[in-house]
Amino acid sequence: MSLPALFTIAVVLLMLAALMLELIEADVIVFGALGVLLISGIITPKEALSGFSNQGMLTVAILFIVAYAAQTAGFMQFFADRVMGNGKGGEGRSLLRMMLPVAGLSAFLNNTPIVAMFTPYLREWSQRNGFAPSRFLIPLSYATIFGGVFTLIGASTNLVVSGLYSQKYGAHLGMFELALVGLPCGIAGILYLYFVGRHLLPDNRVASVGADEGREYLLEVKVADDASLIGKTIEAAGLRNLEQLYMVEIVRDNERIAPVKPQELLHAGDRLIFTGRAEGVVQLQKINGLLPVHGHNLRQELLQNGEARLVEVVVSPSCPMLGKTIKEGNFRARYDAAVLAVHRHGERLLGKLGELVLKPGDTLLLLAGDDFTKRWNFSREFYLVSKISDLPRINRKKSIITFCALVGMVALSAAGLMDVFEAAILATLVLLFTRCITTVEARRSIELNVLIVIASSFGISKALEKTGAAAWLADQVIGSVEQWGVIGVLAAIYLMTTILTEVITNNAAAAVIFPIAMASAQQLHVDPKPFVIAIAISASASFATPIGYQTNMMVYGPGGYRAKDFFKVGVPLNILYMVVSILLIPLFWKF
Repeated sequence: MSLPALFTIAVVLLMLAALMLELIEADVIVFGALGVLLISGIITPKEALSGFSNQGMLTVAILFIVAYAAQTAGFMQFFADRVMGNGKGGEGRSLLRMMLPVAGLSAFLNNTPIVAMFTPYLREWSQRNGFAPSRFLIPLSYATIFGGVFTLIGASTNLVVSGLYSQKYGAHLGMFELALVGLPCGIAGILYLYFVGRHLLPDNRVASVGADEGREYLLEVKVADDASLIGKTIEAAGLRNLEQLYMVEIVRDNERIAPVKPQELLHAGDRLIFTGRAEGVVQLQKINGLLPVHGHNLRQELLQNGEARLVEVVVSPSCPMLGKTIKEGNFRARYDAAVLAVHRHGERLLGKLGELVLKPGDTLLLLAGDDFTKRWNFSREFYLVSKISDLPRINRKKSIITFCALVGMVALSAAGLMDVFEAAILATLVLLFTRCITTVEARRSIELNVLIVIASSFGISKALEKTGAAAWLADQVIGSVEQWGVIGVLAAIYLMTTILTEVITNNAAAAVIFPIAMASAQQLHVDPKPFVIAIAISASASFATPIGYQTNMMVYGPGGYRAKDFFKVGVPLNILYMVVSILLIPLFWKF
């Protein structure tokens, strides 16, 4: 192996390790790896920047705008209200009523807004009908993944793979080409969840109801300077035996007092650290003299105006607060809301709330005004998961235009009159000129961090191919499975992509494996198309970990899940997807 190939493999391995360990944001890691390969001379500036002008990447950017318009039009909420029914058919039938239409929606819309909209709806519906939300939220995420491989625009990964395929061979995947395998895989997945998977899911009836009465939060409050509690003991102040909260420590003039004795006297300015359930958080807000550390002035304003409400949000991978503390990110000024408490996937959080560094998937309990949901309901920075009572009314004209634009985009592309990129641009122009979406909303809807990962991945993929690293890795793959022939190589490529997509971003996984798969096809002297299809399917089929796919992360906290819940339900589903794919791919695309 040449030195450039060895260096490229080393850079890619370091990149994968950093992504797995989540050392910093994924876009920074992948762009950093691209920068190293450029500066070292492995790839030229033109090759490094090729991904930023790739049609697949630009199509993803345009589709963010179309998806946002569909989300804000209101017809998805209208759709959701008619999906679930009254639950009288039982859990299994209700699960089917949810998964089938959600998978259908996800074939044409970004799955993130679908999950963001259905999560609070399903939690409230489950509570009302006596079901555990945890029996529905993982299937909700999985159903959007199923639908994502029904069409070319169903998932960004499909467009990335199609873009890589076009870059190398000048050919594109068809709008419904993936459905030949994706649809049978989706049907198999839905049947698995109906007959087997749902019985493996936890029954977290308490841990995921309402404002999350069961999940453990970290809470920090401050004793006001004029509080009547000053001079009282913890026990006399009624803070010793709270039903839903436990006082972990007191922070007084940078001194930490723990464990806290019942006879400890309260001082002005004391910071009291609690862990406990959201119900206890609500009760604590009613005690005079205790103020939220972040935004106590806001609390006073809202209570005086009668506009105070609790809102629960999940921090998204696009949030600018990631890697910062609540104080450093100036949360109060940025969002006009106060963070009351933080929950992190069953992990007991210690220390001061203001010193907690936010991570994707953290659930925040916020004190906000009535207009908070109107301003931030469709934000890419976090997902609202509490029940929202003031959802926007459906604008019939806007809904009809948006729906027609979406259908027209799909029809024009499927009929071959336009490629997906051109059809998406036409749909966006229609939405902008008819004022279904404003230019400000269009700019805000684009997830730049996702686009940077995709664009940078193209350059890294080129480096693997150019240096011969992909050919060398293909040799190792072929050598390890040569006794099973080309089917064995196809299965190995599928398995490698599946494993990678569970621990790093799916777009990066596809870009890393693509040149290896193409080199394998070249060495075997077979058509590369079956390998392209296998990568597209396997890169989207992320079921075994909460970090593998953003929709898994979105339901992680609201469902009260542990990582083992995804593993237990998702690994058999991964195996099922692989078996169905390996059996069907050679039937439709000959080697």
